Formats: sequence, C-alpha cells, structure tokens
Amino acid sequence: MFRHSCVPFLALVLTAASLSTACNSETSAAAATPATPEPTVVATAAVDSRPIERHLRVTGSLAADEQAEVSAELAGRVTATPVERGTRVPAGALLVRISASESSAQLQEAEANAGQIEARLGLSPGQGFDPRHVPEVLNAQASLDFAEAEFARIQSLLDQKVVSKSEWEQRRTQVEAARQQYRVAVNGAEQSYRSLQAARARVALANKSMADTSVRAPFAGLVAERVVSVGDYVTKGARVATVVSIDPLRVELTVPEQAIAQIKVGQPVRLTVDAYPGEEFAATVRFVSPSVRVDQRALTVEAIAPNKDGRLKPGLFATALIQQGSPAPALTVPGTSIETVSGTSRVYVVKDGKAEERIVTLGEKVADRIEIATGLKAGEIVVAEPRGRITDGMPVRSR
Repeated sequence: MFRHSCVPFLALVLTAASLSTACNSETSAAAATPATPEPTVVATAAVDSRPIERHLRVTGSLAADEQAEVSAELAGRVTATPVERGTRVPAGALLVRISASESSAQLQEAEANAGQIEARLGLSPGQGFDPRHVPEVLNAQASLDFAEAEFARIQSLLDQKVVSKSEWEQRRTQVEAARQQYRVAVNGAEQSYRSLQAARARVALANKSMADTSVRAPFAGLVAERVVSVGDYVTKGARVATVVSIDPLRVELTVPEQAIAQIKVGQPVRLTVDAYPGEEFAATVRFVSPSVRVDQRALTVEAIAPNKDGRLKPGLFATALIQQGSPAPALTVPGTSIETVSGTSRVYVVKDGKAEERIVTLGEKVADRIEIATGLKAGEIVVAEPRGRITDGMPVRSR
C-alpha cells in the first residue's frame, strides 16, 4: 500500500523539477542575448547642389589711403595747438598756429608801397592799366596838343609872310620837344606799372606768409601725431603734425604668381581681420601691379575698403577672398553638420538606419552652408547636428 501511494508523489516531484530546469534554461538564454538599442532621433539634412562663388584666398595688410607729414612753411613761435592726437579733422582744419606779428608788418609795408604806386598812376582798385590815363601822360599829351596847335597857327602865318622863318622853326622845335616829353611820360608810366606789379607780388608773398602762420590739414582724416606745443620755436620745413586718411583704407595684398591671370581691377574682395573674428568687410581691387616681385615671385595687388565707422585700423593683418568668375554648382551641407577635430572634418550619413562616418574636404562657405569638395554625393542625408553625440554605426532615426 505504501508503495502505490509514493509513485504519484515521485512523479509530481520529477515533473516540477523538469519545469524548473526548463524555465532556468529559458531565462539564461534570454540573458545571454543582448537587447537591440533604440535608434537615436536626429535632425537630418540633404546634401544639395547650389551655385557658389569661388574665391582666391590671399593675405596682406591695411594701410592709410593718404598720410601726410605736415610741416611749417615759415619760422616762428607756436602760439596755438587746437588739435590733439586722434582728433578727426576736415580738410583745411587748423592744426598749429604760428606767431603772425612779423608777417603782419611785412604785409602792411607791401600794401603801403603798392598803394603809393597806384596813387601815382591814378589807378583805382580793380581798374586796368592804360598809360594814356596816367596823370603825367595826360599832362604831356596836353602840352603836345598845345604845341601842335601853335605850330599849325604859325605855319599858316608863315604862308602869309606874317612871321619869320626863325619863329616857325622855333615852334617846330617846341612840337618835337613836347612829343618827346609825351614819350618819356608814357615810358615812365609803364615803368611805374612794372613797379606796381612787383609791389603787388610782394603783397601776395606777404599774404602767403600770413596764411602760412596757420598750419592746416591737407585733407580730411585723423591727427595721428602732434609734435609741437605752445611756446616751441619751429623752423621752416619742421614737421608739426601727422595726418592720415582712413576712409577708405588701402589693402596691400600679395598674390602668388600662379594666380595672376585671375586678378582684375574691379573684382570684389571680402576681408577678415583677427580683431573682428567672424566679421567680413567689403573691398574692391583698385590696382594690379604691372610686374611680379622677383624676390617673392608674387604680384602686388591693392584693394580699397570703405571705413566710414573707423573700425579698421592701418597696420592690421588681413585675409582677403577675391571672387573668381561666375558662381558654379557645388555640393553643400549645413555648417552645423560638420564636426572638425584636430584639423579633420567629418559628417555622419544616415544609411540603412545607422550613422555612417565620412571624412570630408571642405570648400567655400555660403551663408550657413559649407561646400563639400570630397566625401559626399548629391542626395545623401546627413545628421544636421551631431554635437559630439553621434558615433559611427549608431542606430539613428530621422525626426
């Protein structure tokens, strides 16, 4: 009886053991198989073709369009210096004033001499010279007219046998004398007029000397330096200030020999300087040197850059992009899709649900997109913003 009751119990135990073993085996198998990760949701963008401008990248430096070392035109004591370094001045602005006492006295003397001669010649201000209107010439003309009239009267009396031959000859001699006096008066008037011209020239020199007591800016610009102060004595030709014109600025560029054929006057140029990272400034090619510099095998090119706000400074190092020809089609991607590490640029192409890393060569920048010279094909889809969180082979899914 005992033997029959134990058989069902033993079967039950064996069945439970089998079930337990089977469950443990399934659990172990499930643990050994890794779970498939969820794809990362990413923003994507297409590699598209669009026309872009080609540029030649060269370097150079900025220089003032005009620079003048302003000097004194006469010697004297400095009495005023109304400008300081950095002062913006228009053309003709007063930079330095020199004592005018000596120049003023010279001007007064020259004007007095000229006025004296004008009075002698009977000239009014602005009146033209005619020797026949000079008082001395008018007097000589009147004497000649009287002598000729008297001689004509004597001539008629001589024909009538009323006067003698000797009296007629005397009147004829008086006419000749009067005519000679007239010629002398005309010559004297002309000499006086030449003296007047010399006196007026001395007046002009004196006026220039007076004007030179004010040293003025030759053109609009900035005062880069003032080297004299009130009380200094300056000699003729001594430098008193430096004025520079910085609007526009000249950009002196060095173009390699191989690119000479690509440079023409009037080409647009884009400038960048380290002082303003990320900003571009417009310029235009104004001059192309007719010869290559033998020491550098390079061509000197000058561009002109507007600088109304004065942000650009002479002496700054500049990188220039000179536009080359008409826009041509090229493959581009958003700039945010490119990761650059240690000089190597890469993008991630979405292919078969995974991110595929591609090493690319970059070209021109066009607004917010960048040209891809090598590494991609038109129509491929790239991760728009990898931001360092995407790796090669990672499952990804477009938004």
